[in-house]
Amino acid sequence: MKYIDLFNHLKQIENYTDNEIEIDENLVMRNFSFESNYRFILPGGLGNNDDYEFIPSVPQDYEPDVIQRMLNKKDSEIMENIKFRYHMIMPKNVVKANGIIFMFHGFNEKTWYKYLPWAKYIVEKTGKSIVLFPIAFHMNRAPAAWSSTREMYRVSEQRKLRHPDVICSSLSNVAISTRLHNKPQRFIWSGLQTYYDVIDFVEAFKEGKHPAIDKDTTIDFFSYSIGTFLGEILMMSNKNGYFSDSKYATFCGGAVFNRLSPVSKFILDSEANVSLYSFVVEHLESHMKRDEVLRHYMHTHPEGNYFRSMLNYRSQTKEREERFKAMSHQFYAITLAKDEVVPTYEVVNTLQGSLRDIPIKVEVLDYPYKYIHEDPFPALPKIADEVDEQYRLTFEKISDFLK
Repeated sequence: MKYIDLFNHLKQIENYTDNEIEIDENLVMRNFSFESNYRFILPGGLGNNDDYEFIPSVPQDYEPDVIQRMLNKKDSEIMENIKFRYHMIMPKNVVKANGIIFMFHGFNEKTWYKYLPWAKYIVEKTGKSIVLFPIAFHMNRAPAAWSSTREMYRVSEQRKLRHPDVICSSLSNVAISTRLHNKPQRFIWSGLQTYYDVIDFVEAFKEGKHPAIDKDTTIDFFSYSIGTFLGEILMMSNKNGYFSDSKYATFCGGAVFNRLSPVSKFILDSEANVSLYSFVVEHLESHMKRDEVLRHYMHTHPEGNYFRSMLNYRSQTKEREERFKAMSHQFYAITLAKDEVVPTYEVVNTLQGSLRDIPIKVEVLDYPYKYIHEDPFPALPKIADEVDEQYRLTFEKISDFLK
């Protein structure tokens, strides 16, 4: 089956309701439930009473309820982010996986559609099972209203009225842009929540509590774009040695945060990007001095320290590069030559270090059709053969590394 046909087939059958969905004669998608124990660290939670809010000057004729209604609910009370379903793709004849690969997605993703063919290929080639784990407030961990064309159109219109010079504002990114513009620290708290969720997930199956994962399973990672940021922090902190033997493959990801270019109609608008960059890169130290909870998590905890080291290329450089050097045999990265969101040279700068003395393999591919970071394999009939060829080439390399 060609990539375009596989993409459409998997998109059609994917759901969170059925416990098991047959993909073909060899593979199944299984759905399981997860509940996060870390709502308390989110804004509005018991452990985080952070009330900082960026309120821009606005025109007199805007409708305050349209945007404010979306922002009024505390993050810690958004139940879609606390209790959710997740997919596993695995061989049909496997009852309990003895090898799993976590798959982490990109920024502002609402569906797994583009990732399902990637996951299927890796499972077929490696024999391991893939856990498609959603980042906090992404995928089905976000309220459905954030993906509603009708709801987001109203928010988008008011956002453009408030910020007439905004660049790349769209229905696709207006929810995440509005939220991060309003409270840019959400990037940190949702990232830490997801980190702790993954650790809880690992500890649960190691205690024999997962119905489809053996307690002694091997653990590897595959990530794309900003998902690599999460995976790198998991690997760098290596909680209780859980990931000492893990392999890590990344696609279109790997650079530190302040070397990314996320302004895109699919990711963030320009106003949100400025607010986020200001908080997590330019003024993080001053925010930590003011905010005791932020200081505790980002300074006292190993994962917080590694998180900080991945925000700014010139911050904690020695610590970051020493850690990547120690893990270099575990990493493999594929980047795309025309990727403008996560440029190849910035991935190399981060993973191979400022002196290029970290032996992590970074491979650069350049597909013979028009592609962008957000859509490396367009499901278009006129280029179906070329896309299929490059899809197989790319994931053959990734699967060979993860075997």
